[in-house]
Amino acid sequence: MAAPHAIHEEFPQDSARIHDLKLKDAHFARLLDEYDRVNDAVHQAESLIQPTSEAAERDLRRKRAHLKDEIARMLSAHSVG
Repeated sequence: MAAPHAIHEEFPQDSARIHDLKLKDAHFARLLDEYDRVNDAVHQAESLIQPTSEAAERDLRRKRAHLKDEIARMLSAHSVG
């Protein structure tokens, strides 16, 4: 089962574009992998599976938000051209 905030949950209307970009753009594929890794770490911290300091959890959340913003930007650019 995927952790909450999985990328397909964050962008449900963009599943085809996500798939297409993942296959065609290595940078986008790396962003997705990193997003999944960071999102899993946030979930583990939130659910106390991996005890984490508040500062470290806050940093993970910021990293996840930054990655999500970059993914959104790339999806938007892909839809235009």
